[in-house]
Amino acid sequence: MARDTQAVQDDIAYLRGLAHEGRNAPLLAGPILVTAGVVFGSASLVQWAIQAGVINVNPWAQLWLWVAAGVIFAGVLTVLIGRMKTKPGFHSASNRSVGAAWEAVGYGIFVTWLALVALSVKTGSWSWMAVMPTAVLVAYGSAWMIGAAMTRTRWMSLTALASYAGAVVVAWFVTDALIFPVFTAVLVAVALVPGLILMRQEPSEIV
Repeated sequence: MARDTQAVQDDIAYLRGLAHEGRNAPLLAGPILVTAGVVFGSASLVQWAIQAGVINVNPWAQLWLWVAAGVIFAGVLTVLIGRMKTKPGFHSASNRSVGAAWEAVGYGIFVTWLALVALSVKTGSWSWMAVMPTAVLVAYGSAWMIGAAMTRTRWMSLTALASYAGAVVVAWFVTDALIFPVFTAVLVAVALVPGLILMRQEPSEIV
């Protein structure tokens, strides 16, 4: 009986240790967020240049601009995920949960973009696409909320709130070409900078 009790206590201690390690494992999504900020922020600035007349191209180039951005991001994402899988902490509860949240965000953003393209083609009005920045930032805010809940990190909660606030701000510029540089600025604040912070928090050996 004493041996069985000790075995149960050992199992509980082991599970408690795994939970503790999972909470302490830093998130590994930093490079992905930096890539998203750079790729889609740059695409947004190019879109502004086209709409402002700085770059004179066929209007359809705006659609292919975002297709190209998506393809570039998907290619880099594949490489980054392959590298992440080799890092300690990749299979921790926090990284699995937050990774699933960001994966869902990615699919949701892509499907929303496809839906708005279909709506634009159907109605003949591409003004629907101006809703996309708001949809993206709402999705980002939700992913950051999950990250904050899993890691109990205050700055992630603030980043989530900044994403939601940014969604409202870009909506204010929905009829203005300035929506794109504003969107880029918000992406820097809620994707690029937080991504760099996460990268700095990755130790050489992760618990």
